Amino acid sequence: MRVQDLMTANVVTVSSDAQLKHAATMLAEHRVSGLPVVDDDGRVLGVLSEADVLFKETGREEWHGFFERLIAASPSQLDLKLAARTVGEAMSAPAVTIGLRRPVTDAATTMIQEGIGRLPVIDDDGRLVGIITRADLVRAFVRTDAEIEREIREEVLCRTLWLQPDAIQIEVSGGEVRLSGVVQTKTDAELIPTFVQRVPGVVAVLSKLRWFEENGHRRGRAGIGAGLPR
Repeated sequence: MRVQDLMTANVVTVSSDAQLKHAATMLAEHRVSGLPVVDDDGRVLGVLSEADVLFKETGREEWHGFFERLIAASPSQLDLKLAARTVGEAMSAPAVTIGLRRPVTDAATTMIQEGIGRLPVIDDDGRLVGIITRADLVRAFVRTDAEIEREIREEVLCRTLWLQPDAIQIEVSGGEVRLSGVVQTKTDAELIPTFVQRVPGVVAVLSKLRWFEENGHRRGRAGIGAGLPR
């Protein structure tokens, strides 16, 4: 599953020269926690979040130390942020973005590593085409077993690993995947469970895949994977 499959295409944006008060009103009216800040060509300059507005409203005493640790900014930079009147002065920049054809697992990893709840989605030219949030990723995790099996066959086996899916038996129950069958190499038998574990909605993988030796004889099964790292 790719970012483009989950993202929201109609994104509420704001310009860098907009008044901060106006942007705060937009956050409240549209009930969103962040606004991508874009230029005239639709390229992302930064993101204005609720935290940016709260920092302005609350002031130095409550937030200065927190923000200094959070964004590794100097006191002078935080002073400028505290005095901000426009979106460009208050926004967090540069923005952390993601390409629309990236796997959703990359989006999840980025959000966790960066400690953010949303990612502006950009095309190959760097222009904003959508936004993906943690809530979107949660919805992907609750897909049906049939949807999970279809992605394993079409995306993982065919498009990613270039393997014949008919040679592999796939059973999915409650997000738990069981793999069996015979593949050509030991490498294939070891790679498949790792890639399957990254499919949104997969809880665990049990692999009983076997592989052929160079002389054509079958060899023992690959290791069993359960709860492999995403």
